[in-house]
Amino acid sequence: MTATPPLLPELAALTGDDSMLTRRFGKEVTNYFAGSRLNRYSFLRSDAVFLNKAATDPSARFVALKDLSPLVVDKRKLALLTFEDVKPLISEPFTRPDKERIKSHDSTGAPSILIVFLGTIDGDDVTFETSEHGDVKGQPFFAIDITTRGQEKDAVESWLKIQEEKGLRIVTDTRSLSLHSEAAAMFAQARSIIDWNTRHGFCAGCGNPNLSVEAGYKRVCPPTDLKGGSEAIDLPDCPTRHGVSNVCFPRTDPTMIAAIVSADGQRMLLGRQTRFPPNWYSALAGFLEPGESVEEAVRREVWEEAGVRVGRVVVHSTQPWPYPSSLMIGAIAQALPGDAENINLNDKELESAKWFTIEEVREALARTPGTMSAPPPNDYKEGDLRVPPPQAIANRLMTAVVEGYLSGNPKI
Repeated sequence: MTATPPLLPELAALTGDDSMLTRRFGKEVTNYFAGSRLNRYSFLRSDAVFLNKAATDPSARFVALKDLSPLVVDKRKLALLTFEDVKPLISEPFTRPDKERIKSHDSTGAPSILIVFLGTIDGDDVTFETSEHGDVKGQPFFAIDITTRGQEKDAVESWLKIQEEKGLRIVTDTRSLSLHSEAAAMFAQARSIIDWNTRHGFCAGCGNPNLSVEAGYKRVCPPTDLKGGSEAIDLPDCPTRHGVSNVCFPRTDPTMIAAIVSADGQRMLLGRQTRFPPNWYSALAGFLEPGESVEEAVRREVWEEAGVRVGRVVVHSTQPWPYPSSLMIGAIAQALPGDAENINLNDKELESAKWFTIEEVREALARTPGTMSAPPPNDYKEGDLRVPPPQAIANRLMTAVVEGYLSGNPKI
């Protein structure tokens, strides 16, 4: 087992970027849960030859999740396990191509531990042969789901006990956002894919058990099922086996989140839900609906939640949010003139919404602790505004506003 790779504050390709877009709009913002160095190699997920060699190589590293919570070294570092570490659980990974696995599908068999190929960190140290794409160079990373189900329960529990004796532990407070940024990005990818596989064990077209393929990134409805016997039994026809809709893909739910600035640029609209800590306010957010643009969603959600009508909307940055699989589309928008005075909670989703001066928001950002679960700082005065920590895109949107985003000279 090795430590997590060092923190990368920016994607290497954007370091020192002086493109026209950067000069016009400022440096690209890489939010928490994003910025991974992994090359996902989506076209190698069906290559059993590559996957088997990569998974069993000494350089391979595995992250383990139990009930969607990661095995960690400490609150900042994921446990990165070798193949020898996880071999008792996955002794022969990726030994058969997906086509063979589909033909021998047996819905009555004991569920196998899900292995997800996360990607490689590119480098010249290790080379792997592929079936059709030449050689690939880089260190491979995988995720395994050690949630105890079925016949492997005793083996997993025994294995986990050994890991705990080594000082590793499952951390359940994943929303404290304490993992360092690159570990968080790897965790976000693993959690979302494992969660999707867990939720979609049955075909949406016919209701029969389906099968995870492509190293965790697709699920198919097999046409036959051994059902505990030696001869495959033909299953009833299923609509997912026709046309282009013959596989189930992971879902990503687009969600808008916006820092709303008053027409005069002097105040910011923030809202709070009942589950928030006292005096804690955040940017307004909501899911996009079918047939709706990001800009339209911002205007609709802000009016529904606070009764404020919004004019111009500008997308600032985005953030993967693996609870379970949202993509937060962060925007900065400005209220229409004369529409900021009266707040009306039309849909009653928020406990309250208020306008705060830019200076109040600036002071709240300056005293915000580093993680979601951290208590207020010692100099905090009861009643002062509290806002989410820097790992949350809401914080980044507020910071952009107070540091000059609307003036055309942003620092971030």
